[in-house]
Amino acid sequence: MTIEQIYTGCLAQGAYYIESNGEVAIIDPLREVKPYIEKANENNAKIKYIFETHFHADFVSGHLTLAKETGAEIIYGPLANPSFEATIAKDNQEFQLGDITILALHTPGHTIESTTYLLRDPNGKDHAIFSGDTLFLGDVGRPDLAQKAANMTQEQLAETLYDSLRNKIMPLADDVIVYPAHGAGSACGKNMMKETVDTLGNQKKMNYALRADMTKVEFVKEVTEGLLPPPLYFPLNVKMNKEGYKDIDEVIEQGARPLSASAFEALANETGAVVLDVRHQNEYVQGHVPRSIFIGIDGGFAPWVGALIADVQQPILLVAPEGRVEETITRLSRVGFDNTLGYLEGGFEAWKKANKEFDTVTSISASVFKEKLDKDEIPVFDVRKESEFVAEHVDKAKNSPLDYLNDYLQDFPEKETFFIHCAGGYRSVIAASILKSRGIHNLVDIAGGFKDIKNAGIATTDYVCPTTLK
Repeated sequence: MTIEQIYTGCLAQGAYYIESNGEVAIIDPLREVKPYIEKANENNAKIKYIFETHFHADFVSGHLTLAKETGAEIIYGPLANPSFEATIAKDNQEFQLGDITILALHTPGHTIESTTYLLRDPNGKDHAIFSGDTLFLGDVGRPDLAQKAANMTQEQLAETLYDSLRNKIMPLADDVIVYPAHGAGSACGKNMMKETVDTLGNQKKMNYALRADMTKVEFVKEVTEGLLPPPLYFPLNVKMNKEGYKDIDEVIEQGARPLSASAFEALANETGAVVLDVRHQNEYVQGHVPRSIFIGIDGGFAPWVGALIADVQQPILLVAPEGRVEETITRLSRVGFDNTLGYLEGGFEAWKKANKEFDTVTSISASVFKEKLDKDEIPVFDVRKESEFVAEHVDKAKNSPLDYLNDYLQDFPEKETFFIHCAGGYRSVIAASILKSRGIHNLVDIAGGFKDIKNAGIATTDYVCPTTLK
């Protein structure tokens, strides 16, 4: 028996490859399925099952492509209603995989069809659970995403989740291994641990939502408290996972179309495409296509695209580092952005060589920023999350979280120069690109972010009551 967690840091997502006696099951596969097929072929094994723990909101699963390529059976839990052929498992239904058994445990609450898969070893002993978004390490799945589909309130879904955890998961032995669908950084929970595998016994000790003496009322209050609005692309990904999508090879073929600078510019004007620049932020600030949006491929790329571009149908044109076009298109497709129309051949250098107009971002070091602060009171905007800002921030700074930047546009000065920063320099350049695309150019980025600001000895405030924040 082999269990391999295939973890994708950008999405904080765990897919699983399980093999026993020549048969393979894949749980919650990513959009690009070749790695699973290649691994099975290397082991002379056949992919038999594709288990989906629920209709994912934060990424587009590879279940349809994988089923088409391998003939494997797609399995969902009770109450799932996909638009394609799939087996809808009954609660406690068993599936034989080589010498092991996988049991479908219906665990609604995160979504109404959420299902945990219990793996029993060749001796029939409970070995591991693949808990999807029902149980995370340190947290449980948020109950506010599937209210419309379930025709329930988030409180009712939370009550259902409480029952699922207490009746289906917590009675299992402490040595059962927990393999969740997500880890720290995912928007599907709020308090996840950085670890990606644990025992159920340790989770019973460490996870606030599994306290033995916790009442249902307490559970509902604690699980629903402090939930931020979900990213706008979430329901669009659910729709794709339920109804289907284009084959990823078609998406890559369309998106990997090289365009000269003139053709790139013309297509952008004709289609209203977003010009997405995925180079490093240091390159972007030195020069970029006017009104292009920066979201660097080496940061939290896919979730930020989903949160900030939001509409998965939006046409996109790419400015990408050499050799990373296909990777960028693939990572866009993971969150449902399949409408990449092409890329700037030769990159930004080709744009400059064609004598096209370009823009820059004014960026200064933290030490220069300190000199300016020491001389005068200047407007400072912190684009980190509210929780980061609350913990510590530059004195008199305002919080304009990147996730909701459009809600704060009226707060930025119309003419006076203002300064923006994040934690390390990535998010502030994203913010700068969005503001400049909206015609707001009187900004200065602080390179290195709050980390360098603290090192420069700039005065900070350790805590502010959250109720004073916008």
